[in-house]
Amino acid sequence: MLKIEKLHAGYGGPDVLHDIALHVEAGETVTLLGANTAGKSTLLRSISGLVPKVRGTIDFNGQSLLGRAAHAIPQTGIAHVPEGRHVFPLMSVYDNLVMGAYTLRKKGPVEAKIEAVFALFPRLRERRTQAAGSMSGGEQQMVAIGRALMLEPKLLLLDEPSHGLAPIVVDELHAALLRINATGVSVLLVEQNASLALSIATRGYVLESGRLVLEGSADDLRSNDAVRRAYLGL
Repeated sequence: MLKIEKLHAGYGGPDVLHDIALHVEAGETVTLLGANTAGKSTLLRSISGLVPKVRGTIDFNGQSLLGRAAHAIPQTGIAHVPEGRHVFPLMSVYDNLVMGAYTLRKKGPVEAKIEAVFALFPRLRERRTQAAGSMSGGEQQMVAIGRALMLEPKLLLLDEPSHGLAPIVVDELHAALLRINATGVSVLLVEQNASLALSIATRGYVLESGRLVLEGSADDLRSNDAVRRAYLGL
């Protein structure tokens, strides 16, 4: 579904990413592990058309994404949940979700999608009229993910979804991501919580200083001594 080859990317100065090659198959969850400055967010932003200096290959379902405007990327079937959630704080939960459906033209499908999000995150149904900015971090993350799902994505890009969340909310997030993937949505997950990421993903990559240094199945990465020491605290 997603194929990246020989990708170099940056913001005008030295490249942040160097010779990246990775792929995501249909129906897969793939995680990207690495330290804070490894370039993980830059990789997701490159896919979404948000990095000004990109060269190499980014193909999605056989079509190149390079050169496409960022606002056109969602129409290809890619939804991006950025780090920090970035909900519309003064708008209600319901209106935030509606904003995610801007590519859908008919009211009926929009309402059906909102009901599907409420089924995934029942707490949002209870708070549908509440201003999103007044909610807890975990609830805002539910809004951000729900807003992305309104696009009916084929591929969901998630950047640090568990950051700053209480353990009980992380458990809810874990269950929700498994349910999302079970519907056929592919997921590319950037996550500092390596235990969470490897419990969800089928495969993973390790990024260090903008270069991929390791890849393998989730089980292989979980049992790798370097990964265990650096990311699992074992």
